[in-house]
Amino acid sequence: MPYQIALQPGGQTFSASSDQTILDAALAAGVQLPYGCRDGVCGVCKGKVLSGETEAGKFSSSALDDAERAAGYALFCRTQPRSDLVLEARTIGGADRIRAKKMPCRVRKMTRAADDVMVIELTLPGGEPFRFRAGQYIDILLADGQRRSFSIASASHAGDCIELHVRLIGGGRFTGHVFSAMKERDILRLEGPLGTFWLRENSPRPAILVAGGTGFAPMKSIIESAIHEKLSRPMTLYWGARDRAGLYMDALAREWENLLPGFRYIPVLSEAKDDGVWNGRRGLVTEAVLADAPDLSAYEVYACGAPQMISAARVAFSARGLPEDAFHADAFTFSNPEN
Repeated sequence: MPYQIALQPGGQTFSASSDQTILDAALAAGVQLPYGCRDGVCGVCKGKVLSGETEAGKFSSSALDDAERAAGYALFCRTQPRSDLVLEARTIGGADRIRAKKMPCRVRKMTRAADDVMVIELTLPGGEPFRFRAGQYIDILLADGQRRSFSIASASHAGDCIELHVRLIGGGRFTGHVFSAMKERDILRLEGPLGTFWLRENSPRPAILVAGGTGFAPMKSIIESAIHEKLSRPMTLYWGARDRAGLYMDALAREWENLLPGFRYIPVLSEAKDDGVWNGRRGLVTEAVLADAPDLSAYEVYACGAPQMISAARVAFSARGLPEDAFHADAFTFSNPEN
């Protein structure tokens, strides 16, 4: 017998079986809860259980700490109902929701952007367009049912091609295949678009985009879509990497300053050599944002990168006045290399 779930303050209701997560049941019912990684790491789907019983699966303490659990909060991507529920949760309204679907795709082109970064272009059979919102991601579906998630780097109007930025992970099964065996014209299967990480175009707030490593990929999609749509909203991209090689599309990012009014690009290196070559910002990318914006109460932040970066940014930016609903995140998660 399915359980009934009610959301506050929006008043939406939907049903969920005991073997469904709250997030999966909501999405199946057409209720758009915010979510990112679906692995219990990013914390985007966090909400409060006001009444009822639930059971939680595995998740990261950086996404939901003991104090939050004691206060009744849960990660809806990892929580299943055990009774009827009343939840306090944000929903995303007014968006042109595009339902995810599974489909084959072909590797059209592979370009080594750095020693450990491969840019892959995928096309759909028959040139079928792929609709998505800039910033979303897809899952590559492996033969044994496992998945690998990658942000879409191409602009939303370029629906004939899906661009991915794949970083080589030591011992990684899929990324190892990409760098050692994958070739152009190979056939893959994907599911998408997924996630609720996209630019809230109706927001009047200046946007700060914070990317760590290949977290640059969804930012590229967002910025190139903004250029295409001629948005005039102030936007600043902070791109953090260990060294200059990590800024694998630095020249492109610099070009955007001439194409998008109100756009600024600030690269930040955490391990730059003291050889006099790099005269840009140094340190952690989140610290660069804090140095430039002591008061974040009037901003909106979009952050994509490793879970540790996302967690640190969430805490630090909130302490500088950033409203909770003005922080949008997409945390990269990595599967067990042995899988």
